[in-house]
Amino acid sequence: MSSPAPRPNPSDVVPPLPAGTTVAGLRDLAVRLATEAGELVRTGRPARVTVAATKSSDVDPVTAMDRASEALLRRRLAQERPEDGILGEEGDDVVGTSGLTWVLDPVDGTVNYLYGVASYAVSVAVVAGPPEPERWTALAGAVHSVVDGRTWSAGLGEGAARDGEPLAAGGAASLATSLVGTGFGYAAERRAAQARVLATVLPRVRDIRRLGSAAIDLCLVADGALDLYYERGLNPWDMAAGALVAAESGAVVTGLRGRRAGTAMTVVGAAPVVHDLVALLEEADADGAAEGA
Repeated sequence: MSSPAPRPNPSDVVPPLPAGTTVAGLRDLAVRLATEAGELVRTGRPARVTVAATKSSDVDPVTAMDRASEALLRRRLAQERPEDGILGEEGDDVVGTSGLTWVLDPVDGTVNYLYGVASYAVSVAVVAGPPEPERWTALAGAVHSVVDGRTWSAGLGEGAARDGEPLAAGGAASLATSLVGTGFGYAAERRAAQARVLATVLPRVRDIRRLGSAAIDLCLVADGALDLYYERGLNPWDMAAGALVAAESGAVVTGLRGRRAGTAMTVVGAAPVVHDLVALLEEADADGAAEGA
């Protein structure tokens, strides 16, 4: 039985926006917010970082900087976009009145930040509609890589760029020659399932990279530094900005079994090879559909 074709990326038709609001303006604000928070994370990192709390498990940490970075982003949004909603990783949700919601990851790659490993970022995006990846329309976003200062951004229908340079996703000629990024959850049961899937994928591709920041991984597909990316269990703030950057660079952003990208599974890469990865992941039950998960 052949795999169902993945749904295409969302249309680049921009929904009605609040008076005086443009996609370009939202994108500019996302870039300013991400880079300002990134500067705070970069300059405020102590020599020894400690865990302030944990979330989903004992290995899912929160640091004081996660909270400080998100507090800065929330303050700036309260000043510049007081009628918009906010969905942040570390704070309470704010329900706005404008129909727009800012989706914030103050430090994407907290474990890397904790250990001083280079891949962590600030991710800022704004979406229209319900703040759920399978239902929203992402309008604009920015991902700022804290350690090296690169900033990726995108606006719906406007394309994607890294530090102002336009991006066009490429890709390998085949699955066998593709460099593939992925990530793992924090719950032991989920990790075990992801390890089983990895054992299926690894022999079929050039190699696997696990860098530890989904936001950066998604942008690296747009940049051509990864050919493909997949991950089960992404939160909305993990993918909001990076998925838009990838889509606006020309990559396919999809889920499995005809669904849009979301928590169940996100698969990203250039056609046609991305469809081969989708088929392989479906065969491996990478989204846990057979488990009823």
